[in-house]
Amino acid sequence: MAEETPLWRPTVQDIAGAPVTHFMNFCAARHHRLFADYDDFHRWSVAERGDFWSALWDFCGVAGDKGERALVDDGDMLSARFFPDARLNFAENLLHRPGPGDAMVFRAEDQFEIRWSWQRLADTVSRLQQALKALGIGPGDRVAAMMPNMPETIACMLAAASLGAVWSSCSPDFGVNGVLDRFGQIGPKLFICCDGYWYNGKVQHVGEKARAVAAALDVPTVIVPLAGDAEAVASAIESATTLASFLAPYEARPIEYTPLPFSHPLYILFSSGTTGIPKCIVHSAGGVLLQHLKEHRLHCSLKAGERLFYFTTCGWMMWNWLASGLASGATLCLYDGSPFAPGPDILFDYAEREGFAIFGTSAKYIDAVRKAGLRPGALHDLSSLRLVTSTGSPLSPEGFAFVYDAIKTDVQLASISGGTDIVSCFVLGIPVKPVWRGEIQGAGLGLAVDVWDEDGKPVLGEKGELVCTRAFPNMPVGFWNDPDGAKYRAAYFSSFPGVWCHGDFAEWTAHGGMIIHGRSDATLNPGGVRIGTAEIYNQVEQLEEVLEAICIGQDFDDDVRVILFVRLAEGVTLTSELEKRIRTRIREGASPRHVPAKIIAVSDIPRTKSGKIVELAVREVVHARPVKNKEALANPEALACFEGLEALKS
Repeated sequence: MAEETPLWRPTVQDIAGAPVTHFMNFCAARHHRLFADYDDFHRWSVAERGDFWSALWDFCGVAGDKGERALVDDGDMLSARFFPDARLNFAENLLHRPGPGDAMVFRAEDQFEIRWSWQRLADTVSRLQQALKALGIGPGDRVAAMMPNMPETIACMLAAASLGAVWSSCSPDFGVNGVLDRFGQIGPKLFICCDGYWYNGKVQHVGEKARAVAAALDVPTVIVPLAGDAEAVASAIESATTLASFLAPYEARPIEYTPLPFSHPLYILFSSGTTGIPKCIVHSAGGVLLQHLKEHRLHCSLKAGERLFYFTTCGWMMWNWLASGLASGATLCLYDGSPFAPGPDILFDYAEREGFAIFGTSAKYIDAVRKAGLRPGALHDLSSLRLVTSTGSPLSPEGFAFVYDAIKTDVQLASISGGTDIVSCFVLGIPVKPVWRGEIQGAGLGLAVDVWDEDGKPVLGEKGELVCTRAFPNMPVGFWNDPDGAKYRAAYFSSFPGVWCHGDFAEWTAHGGMIIHGRSDATLNPGGVRIGTAEIYNQVEQLEEVLEAICIGQDFDDDVRVILFVRLAEGVTLTSELEKRIRTRIREGASPRHVPAKIIAVSDIPRTKSGKIVELAVREVVHARPVKNKEALANPEALACFEGLEALKS
């Protein structure tokens, strides 16, 4: 049911001053037409995608040769080409502000803090570029990194990109097999690794892991210091050196940028790998750059000099998204470690100290802050904060309300959704539209996003598949080791031939916004009725007794029944009274069809390295089927909680 009033509404001054309004006027003048509002502009951006993306290139001042053609499209998403004549370099577009101001601020919990000026960043990239060239690294070569979210990681990525090398990263909390399942597929020419990292107030040493990975990859290795063990770690690995030794022969000089085609590979990102070996998703330099410029400048109103923060690791696509903030002249506020160490306020302390303009995090983090009883807005000066973004899983309506009640009343809250597949968002914040409780504001400019039923027909106010019906510049180049594109087509184009099917169960709202109900492959089908797992989580996780939940469909008696597992707060037991309250909450807040057949308490819930719960892995365990890639999980031991449960046998 639609709320009568929005949680936030932009003022007339907000709308007039928004960069997306300036860009809309720019396009109106260039193409001699008027746009009534954002929705009208969005329709034009989809209908005239070549004109739209070409105008964005010019508006954002992209460094490079745009070429004559903006789009070659015969109607086939897979054969469409954006800017086929263009030449550019991704790193050049992120390093355009040499000088003394902060390019990056880095904190590792409360253990380590450092600032990098734009000049220091440029100088470091220059020296790294020379060192990479000395190894023979050039266009198309892969550079792999197992690193924390620290300035050196971004500098290494930019140095690789300046040469046209392809960057791929994961976080150092991955296990050896998890790292090799990823990097072992792509044949890197260089491996970059930290000597350790901080988590929950303790140093996590990675020397043995680094040695095992380096030995398996059998390539030169560079050890980056953070934990004070770089020399010792490097000395124990054949063909390894510390970062200081790697850079020692080189002095900073002007960076040489290799001009490359728009579609030249920039990144290899990996699917979660919870149902098999991870897919290696290749993203283009031009597509990533334009899409991120659009999202940062138009959808986030990001301006030069503002502080941009996202709580992420280098194994999540939000790290790549965060790094691109340099292209808008923003100062990146990096953080690595636990978001609750040494205390639950550490990220808000950071926000106050640095004056974040944008605070990006996960829905799970917002819910954890709420359940901890924190009221950050009452204890911190968040006057500079104007945008909170949330992703990773659907943000519940109660999560929306909590942000406005306990963090800041006049902030724009943007729930965003996209993913590794597009290293960006399909639906996200729109600074010139209201924020309604529980709703993502709308579709990104230039993206023909829709919701289709199983017959491929658009639906409004009904749940269906999230699709994109026309080509967009940041579609993946393809998958690594997929020469005929069969795996790529199967991943996104098998449900509706010729149309990108994203795998999200979604619904348009009456406000033109969107609600994501969970992943399609985790959708429940009791009695043939499709139910999104997020609809259940939104209800049960509001109960203070329930810390988190995971829901699956169990094949039973020639049907599928809904099974709900709950992790309870300390000292709470699953009594018949609590079960009744959970069922009542779900029945009244969602529907009788959402009420689970069984509710079972568990001590832990498995999640990926980026914090997403893994319904598919739990479903496999419940059905006594092997989980193919436990290395993809942050806590694989949690799967034991779901094995051989007597309660599921009847």
